[in-house]
Amino acid sequence: MNSSKDEKKKRAYRIFGALKLKYPDAKPLLHYSSPFELLIATILAAQCTDERVNGVTPHLFKKYPDPAHMAAAEHQDIGSIIKPTGFFKNKAKSLKGVSEAIEKKFGGKFPETVQDLITLPGVGRKTANVVAGNCFGAPAIMVDTHVRRVSGRLKLSESNNPDKIEAELKDLILEKDQTRFSHVLNFHGRYTCQARRPLCMKCSIENLCPYPEKIL
Repeated sequence: MNSSKDEKKKRAYRIFGALKLKYPDAKPLLHYSSPFELLIATILAAQCTDERVNGVTPHLFKKYPDPAHMAAAEHQDIGSIIKPTGFFKNKAKSLKGVSEAIEKKFGGKFPETVQDLITLPGVGRKTANVVAGNCFGAPAIMVDTHVRRVSGRLKLSESNNPDKIEAELKDLILEKDQTRFSHVLNFHGRYTCQARRPLCMKCSIENLCPYPEKIL
């Protein structure tokens, strides 16, 4: 291993250690009680707040508690429930589509690996990692808008492509730590290293951050 890569790994773990102390309860903010519910909630969260998604999923999951029920539903019936999340027509098609695929391709057994999850229509690596990491204990780097922004500002990744960011972060963080690392990076982006105005004066890792536009 070259010295620059070794130093980058050491800095990544110093960041990780500080953020674990700052956000000890970092976890998904979407409400769910099964892998299927987390998958559906994550799809609904695209271009929508977690809070709004959490407002519609109790009714949605009461009516359609599993892939079989949702696969049998009409698009317009799903859409009428999820309308507050935005883009509800497309999302209704996605929810029905993934449910049908789980029933037909996997015989109703929920897929557990990222490799299987990404074969579902409309499910990308971020969504697959969210489900595999949180529900099945798989090592998972979940590159959402917060992780992408923070990893760039911290120079942990040099890319703006989510798949490349995932690969670069996996190269820095041990498998056993990857899911937790994603959560604390996400929380740091939500609550401190915000998009428009990062709260650098309140940042617990300001001394580890090379971002040139810090607000001090």
